Amino acid sequence: MQIISARRVRSAATVVALATAALLGVTGTAFACHTDDPRAIPTPKNVSTCEKAKLPGTEISTKDLTFTGGTEKDKYLNITAVGEGVTVTAIVVKGGDGYNIYEPGKRGLAETPPWEKLRSPMNGGGKQADISHWFACGEKKTKPTEPTKPSEPTKTTTAKPPTTAPTTTDKPSETSAPSSTAVPAPNVGGNGGNGGGLADTGFDNAWLLWAGGLLVLAGAGVLVLLRVRRGKTD
Repeated sequence: MQIISARRVRSAATVVALATAALLGVTGTAFACHTDDPRAIPTPKNVSTCEKAKLPGTEISTKDLTFTGGTEKDKYLNITAVGEGVTVTAIVVKGGDGYNIYEPGKRGLAETPPWEKLRSPMNGGGKQADISHWFACGEKKTKPTEPTKPSEPTKTTTAKPPTTAPTTTDKPSETSAPSSTAVPAPNVGGNGGNGGGLADTGFDNAWLLWAGGLLVLAGAGVLVLLRVRRGKTD
């Protein structure tokens, strides 16, 4: 009976020792990783990527963030702006034995910057640990490139012939006489077949010409006779 009792005592002591060690380990871990910032989730161990931290998105370049602090000499990180097209889903601030996870829009953290006084968890001595490193997770959307407009075909223009004034025709000489438009004089001849004379009036007047001629001759003869007589009387 005494032997059985000793074994039971040793077994009970072993169980108590194991339970105490386990309890101390959990307590030590919990004590070593806690934060005084209600906006953060304290997490033990170390992490360096969004994938290992099981956070959505991929790591965002610090070139796309405007910030101050966050170095090994700082206890705080302040992010004041993000680049165009950048969406931050989580921020990890590592220091001491763990890291703090900040998620915009959750637990009192603003959905958009500025995000100020982000920090690492408390260390084992209950003091604020210096920041060892930090990174942000999320995505960056780039603007779609505008399609290149096809070049317009080169327009060919046909050269127009030079405009010349119409050739002016030479004016008629002022000295040149205009063509006659006068109506030829009517034939004043005899019976139309002699090419001249008085116009045919419908009766024959040739005898008058002969009579006149005879009278002229007679007058001439009389004058001759008178001169002859005067000559004789003288």
